[in-house]
Amino acid sequence: MNIKKGGEIELAVTDLAFGGKGIAKVDGFTVFVEQAVPGDQVLARIVRKKKNYAESRILELLSPSVDRIDAPCAYSGFCGGCKWQFFNYAKQLEYKQRHVAESLAHIGGFKNVIVHPAKASEKIFGYRNKMEFSASDRRWLLPREMGDDTLDGNFALGLHVPGTFHKVLDIDQCLIQPDRGNDILNTVKHYMKSSPRPLYGLKSHEGFWRFLMLRHSVAHDRWLVNIVTADKDLAEVQPLADRLREKYPNVVSVVNNVTASKAGVAIGEYEIHLAGDFCLKEKLGPYEFDISANSFFQTNTRGAVVLYDTVREFARLTGKEKVLDLYSGTGTIPIWLSDGAAEITGIEIVESAVADARENCKKNGVTNCRFMAGDIREVGAKIDRTPDVLIIDPPRTGIHKDVVKQVLDLAPPRIVYVSCNPATLARDAAMMKDIYRIAEVQPVDMFPHTFHIEAVARMELI
Repeated sequence: MNIKKGGEIELAVTDLAFGGKGIAKVDGFTVFVEQAVPGDQVLARIVRKKKNYAESRILELLSPSVDRIDAPCAYSGFCGGCKWQFFNYAKQLEYKQRHVAESLAHIGGFKNVIVHPAKASEKIFGYRNKMEFSASDRRWLLPREMGDDTLDGNFALGLHVPGTFHKVLDIDQCLIQPDRGNDILNTVKHYMKSSPRPLYGLKSHEGFWRFLMLRHSVAHDRWLVNIVTADKDLAEVQPLADRLREKYPNVVSVVNNVTASKAGVAIGEYEIHLAGDFCLKEKLGPYEFDISANSFFQTNTRGAVVLYDTVREFARLTGKEKVLDLYSGTGTIPIWLSDGAAEITGIEIVESAVADARENCKKNGVTNCRFMAGDIREVGAKIDRTPDVLIIDPPRTGIHKDVVKQVLDLAPPRIVYVSCNPATLARDAAMMKDIYRIAEVQPVDMFPHTFHIEAVARMELI
């Protein structure tokens, strides 16, 4: 069959690719299908044609898969956030487990690795403790909104549609954050609409209101609100802070991050404290942490406990071990393991995170953790003792090859690798396979309705 860009074709979706797209085969030729579920029969349009594959979008669902469900979100299929709401959650977990196993096999060359069934998220809606909403002077219109003259096409506070950068999908409700977050979102939206200051233009880079960022404490059911603006204007933002504190008693902190940078990130060049506390307090198990507007913290609090418990299980501590933690962040993993180890050393390049880690230890009465600030490639060279256990929790890009060499030179008996990207886990483990075997891998789902999956690997010296 001749497949051409712009052409329409009936497809039987048989599988899922990592990244969440459906896979269909036409005479052995692969066609990726956006927003498809294995078992779907669809009429699709080819939107891109390459030598070895094509990409398509569904025009009509001819026969739905038994694993397809009705998405509860009004923005499903358009928002770039949780793309799998129409996919049965139990099946999501099956595919996530398989994607971890396939990455290890196809990228790393590992055969017969034990990849356990993915651990489910305790909540599959209302689970996110952090949300960032973008402001834009250009609104992305949904099909049902086309031709509605009552809509303001020059106002949007919400989330991006994939493939767009200057237009934003204006939303009233996001189902993966707690309900109170949606109330706060709509209060802020109403205030911004009545403000004389304009929304920021993601194309023109002019305007005032840039982002609304919300953080939620699961343990205490409290909120931090971060209003990100292009310049300082206390006369404009202070009344909003006061209104939020008055209307919502569990909003305990309101700050204003100010940035003139054109980069589309909700982090200010400086921060102004507007009302309430300076930070949010959260608990993981028995430990309490201060979370500021810009500090890193796992976005699924309940899932973080499951993840860190898995790390502790794989570390197999007896109380006598010396542990080294690379990419230690604000110290959450070292603190979580502290009662099972003799001592823990964490290395982290972000100095503010190291300061937070030390303060978190002090707050929780943890005395056997120390932290070193700097690039692992430089600071790691100063580690002259082989740790009994090495914890590695890198960013999505994985470990630099120079760090891999340092790990191999240290040759600790056990490595616990915490991965947010199965592909880089497989790549990094492959660089160590001559002296380490992967004993087992435990996927942990922190992001229901997305293809993302965390995985904890226990690696043992051969």
